[in-house]
Amino acid sequence: MKVLITGGAGFIGTNFIHLLMRETNHHVINLDLLTYAGNKSNCTKFENNNRYHFIHGDIADRRTVETVLSDFAVDAIVNFAAESHVDRSIHDASAFIRTNIGGTQTLLDVARRLKISRFIQISTDEVYGELTETEKPFSEKSVVKPSNPYAASKAAADLLTLAAFRTHLQPVIITRCSNNFGPYQYPEKFIPMTIQSAKADKPIPVYGTGQNIRDWIFVEDHCRGILRALEAGKDGEIYNFGSNSERQNREVATKILELLGKSPKLIRFVTDRPGHDFRYAIDFERAKTELGWEPRVSFETGLARTIEWYNSNEVWLKKTMTPQFSEFCTKHYGDIS
Repeated sequence: MKVLITGGAGFIGTNFIHLLMRETNHHVINLDLLTYAGNKSNCTKFENNNRYHFIHGDIADRRTVETVLSDFAVDAIVNFAAESHVDRSIHDASAFIRTNIGGTQTLLDVARRLKISRFIQISTDEVYGELTETEKPFSEKSVVKPSNPYAASKAAADLLTLAAFRTHLQPVIITRCSNNFGPYQYPEKFIPMTIQSAKADKPIPVYGTGQNIRDWIFVEDHCRGILRALEAGKDGEIYNFGSNSERQNREVATKILELLGKSPKLIRFVTDRPGHDFRYAIDFERAKTELGWEPRVSFETGLARTIEWYNSNEVWLKKTMTPQFSEFCTKHYGDIS
């Protein structure tokens, strides 16, 4: 297939492109606006490969979307393009509304007009809201109840996608996943920030008391799930991808420090963010049963691989950790020195 990957210069999109180029014969068109978290160099190794094309553009720009889909005779769309950081959405939600909601609707509209045969909307477990410590993990039938502007924008995009199926019988699929980690993740996210702070013997900011719980999935496992949905998923369905790897945030920080030979005294508990969800957990039985998918990489193995990747990619990090990144840290975590 000729597959349009939107947001392919971002974290999960980049890893998905690497998977497609490595393990399939699909042709990849990477459409990315290259905002602060997008890095074109993530896929530099494919620039001379006739199966890969990069387009600098905006999914909210209808003319750009129409041109790309038509010129490349695209068969399928996998929509990763999104503003994705909760803290940024709390500060200013406007970009999240434009890209996550408006951009998704633009893609749906143009894809329907051009009769694109498959549309995969990449979503998040955050649309379900939060769980208590004893509640069962979220299933695809769980009520959508987002707690922050980012999650609300993704929930809105999901509902628009489902409406396109209901109203127009448009061939769409939604995937929702737990917290990803791995190579190419923008360093303001929790695991890469902890790795870099620990290596530099700098304080590691952890919200509240660090007891919030997340289910962590290695990004390559998530990407394999998306590929299964692309190739074998059923139109109109939602597929959850998780890993049964729930950890408190302070546990994750402590494990990273242990692997790097650093003291847990580097952890600094900072003022909790507004509306901070306590726990996320995903029931991925449908993906196992219908797609034959299961996570392959344990949390411990994935974390070791992640640390190794960041250790081997100092140049990438230096280019990524811009003044904008430093400004973000100061704004959201304050002076933790």
